[in-house]
Amino acid sequence: MKILRAVHTGYGVIVFTTLFLILLPLLLVPVFFRKQFHLIGIINRWWARLMFTFIFIPYQTEYRSKLDPRKQYIFCPNHFSYLDIPTVGLLSHNAIFVGKSEMSKVPLFGFMYRKLHITVDRTRLKSRYASLEKSLQAIDEGKSLIIYPEGGIMTEKEPVLSRFKDGPFRVAIEKQIPIVPVTIPFNWIILPPDEFLLRWHPLKVIFHEPLDVSRLTIKDVDALKEKVYQIIDRELKKNLDPEIINNYITYP
Repeated sequence: MKILRAVHTGYGVIVFTTLFLILLPLLLVPVFFRKQFHLIGIINRWWARLMFTFIFIPYQTEYRSKLDPRKQYIFCPNHFSYLDIPTVGLLSHNAIFVGKSEMSKVPLFGFMYRKLHITVDRTRLKSRYASLEKSLQAIDEGKSLIIYPEGGIMTEKEPVLSRFKDGPFRVAIEKQIPIVPVTIPFNWIILPPDEFLLRWHPLKVIFHEPLDVSRLTIKDVDALKEKVYQIIDRELKKNLDPEIINNYITYP
């Protein structure tokens, strides 16, 4: 079984890399013409769709409310797998990522990631502050943001939602931008956080109804954080039966 998974994973890496190289000329447009940042979301969307199609992972995107294409949002997904990044790339709304600086160390891909998105080293206070400032600036430039509120993949095997960081909620309240909770229930099965081997399973991503922050102040950060946490956690528990979790943890 693991041999088949290894072959599938190797094939997936080839597909990911090939699509990146094909799309690279298009990705250079928003690098050199920064006002064309909306192209980042469009290219990411097609990259994700093509990748999941070619690696034979069926995907479903569910919207609990229609997103206004003229509005900005901050999207907050749970983070249990490295597959979460291309998964949120399926988003119909154009947005950029705020992600860990480790991504920028990948040859060529890391250069593009650093140029197009916002990176943060969460072990350094100065980097965390700089990423917050860049996030506020990105909102002023008209961009929507994707921020993983857990700050990274914290779960090792069983999909347990970790405590949320304040960052996305502070930005949302300060800039009065609606927050969209995002639930990704099955990626920990498809690409487990403790091993880099693909497993076949349908992929699903749920974009919940945007939360209005227009009446909130910075004192409401904790309340907003808890509300988003509960929305995602409830949806995870609804989708993940304990028996399914135990089967996939023990199944090779």
